[in-house]
Amino acid sequence: MATSISVVKVTYLTMLIMCITLGQMTQAVELCGKIDATLVPCVEYLSRNEHIIPQSCCDGVKNLNAGAKSKEDRQSVCNCIRRMTKNLRGLKPDKLAKLPEQCGVKLPYKLSPSMDCTEVN
Repeated sequence: MATSISVVKVTYLTMLIMCITLGQMTQAVELCGKIDATLVPCVEYLSRNEHIIPQSCCDGVKNLNAGAKSKEDRQSVCNCIRRMTKNLRGLKPDKLAKLPEQCGVKLPYKLSPSMDCTEVN
């Protein structure tokens, strides 16, 4: 009898951990989807020979920066941007690195497809 109660407890605990983990993964996917959508206006500029940054791109960069108030928020945004830029065909890393400054935003880290988001404060 005690063994079956232990099995039930372990099963319950495992299911609880899975639900929490899936919830966090879903939140991360939703966050990155929102960030990707916010930065869509920047794609042409960052991956082609465009010379003018669209105002909607700078507005998105400013909104993301303003919304990332905590260290965890900034790290989450950083991770999403890193993932997005790694998958962006034709990305010009120098344009990405200069984007915040050109949009009038000061970030606590340099944008790049290989940035280490664990170091973001």
